[in-house]
Amino acid sequence: MFAPKNAHYSSIYRWIVKYADMIGKVTDKLPVTAGVELMSDEMEYKRLGRQNWFVDTLDTTTRFMVSSGFIQSRTNEELIRILRSARRKTNGSIKVVTTDALQGYPEVLRKTFGLHNSYTQNPRIIHNVVKADVRGFNHKIERLHNTIRDRTKIMRGFHGSLESAKAIMKGMEIYYNYIRKHQEIDCYPYELAIPKLELGKNRWLELIKMSKIHINGNHYKLP
Repeated sequence: MFAPKNAHYSSIYRWIVKYADMIGKVTDKLPVTAGVELMSDEMEYKRLGRQNWFVDTLDTTTRFMVSSGFIQSRTNEELIRILRSARRKTNGSIKVVTTDALQGYPEVLRKTFGLHNSYTQNPRIIHNVVKADVRGFNHKIERLHNTIRDRTKIMRGFHGSLESAKAIMKGMEIYYNYIRKHQEIDCYPYELAIPKLELGKNRWLELIKMSKIHINGNHYKLP
């Protein structure tokens, strides 16, 4: 997103919060053509001197960040909300969910993807637990997190409200999925995950236009 050279940093900050929130309301509703494996992991962040977390899910086939959330604590309720969004957007295609050894994940997956529940209408999934070593999770999602850290390390922690932190990290999700070309797949993740979505050269502007359609009371529909 480009800004006038004379724009004050506080104005740019407000624009990021405003438009990330606007665009996110639309992109969160777009269905995703995903593979069979989803990865979920957490990143620790400091906000106002306190420990917060950024939790996200990644489709390993398209490298698309399916869902995410900036949260104050890693409660099961918060993880369920993020994983439930991922399940809804992937429409039953996920067969394997890979996570670290966080104790809450089995319960979270039971309540979202139907893990170990023969009575659910959802297909049973495999929970692949990868224990982090001294090098970290060390998988595709860790490479994603390295990208996010490179973009957010200059912030030296979030100094604003929880809502502004959520909007900034939603902006990171949008940037990763729609604006930044992925080196391994040599395209933008949305081009594989949402192939019917057509964005022009100025993808930020196109996404803002989509969000304005939503604000005006019309639901954005893919071609």
